[in-house]
Amino acid sequence: MTHKNPVAEGSPLVYQSSLALSTKTLTLVVNAIRQHRSRVRSRWRKLPDHRAAMIVLAVLRHNQRPHDLAAGNGISASTVRRWVAQVIAVLAAEMPRLSRVLRRARHHSEVVLLDGTLIPVQRPHDRHRRRTHYSGKHKTFGLLVLAITDLNGNLLWTSAALPARTAEITAARRNRIPAHLRAADLAAICDLGFTRLDDQPGISHTPRPRAHPGHPHDQPTIITGRRAARGKPLTRHQTIVNTLISRERATNEHAFSDLKNWRILDRLRGNHHHATTLIRALTVLTQTHTTR
Repeated sequence: MTHKNPVAEGSPLVYQSSLALSTKTLTLVVNAIRQHRSRVRSRWRKLPDHRAAMIVLAVLRHNQRPHDLAAGNGISASTVRRWVAQVIAVLAAEMPRLSRVLRRARHHSEVVLLDGTLIPVQRPHDRHRRRTHYSGKHKTFGLLVLAITDLNGNLLWTSAALPARTAEITAARRNRIPAHLRAADLAAICDLGFTRLDDQPGISHTPRPRAHPGHPHDQPTIITGRRAARGKPLTRHQTIVNTLISRERATNEHAFSDLKNWRILDRLRGNHHHATTLIRALTVLTQTHTTR
């Protein structure tokens, strides 16, 4: 027996939507499309470059489904996915290394901000990945990303995406952030999760002798607040210092907000191995779109 029922949805309905992005951002994506086409020596596209760039930005900014965009523009969903992957690969390659970023930041300030954030992901099917990607702090599955920003809240650099079970201080040690900061003669303001961060793990953490002002030990690379020990509450001056550090660190949240305005990061799906490339590409787009 054969059923020949008509399609319930019928012909697709097309509607208009706006993207709150600058022309500079659109130009960046158009140049990325042209750069890829020139590299693979492709002469034509199914749509003009500016329309393809708008489709890519709609996927990244509003997390639009490729099937919906494909039906409204007369192309296939695989074409939309391919365009998105091409733009992400080109933009991710444009993000500079950490050493170069810190050398540039040294010309504007002597202090940067360092913090981590969680990127939610879909619940992994693998039991091992399910255990490593679960964050006990946020009670959800995700990926950990470290970010360095300036005092104005501009996003300067993002690290590779690590499983959410990884501690922030461990991620900072893997990226050798203290060593890069010392090489650039910079200091980083961090939260209490980065206390006693050192680029040489394994050495004994013995208290250093008190250094006079101007001594190299008097210029710390990692600036954090003070923890209250058991039976030893913080003094009034230590509490004031913690408040001042927290006030400076609040600017870092603006950079994370700008990054997460790309709604494709609301909950990553599929293969998480490409998350680092995606986050680096979105970092370049955020730097182009938002400047404080």
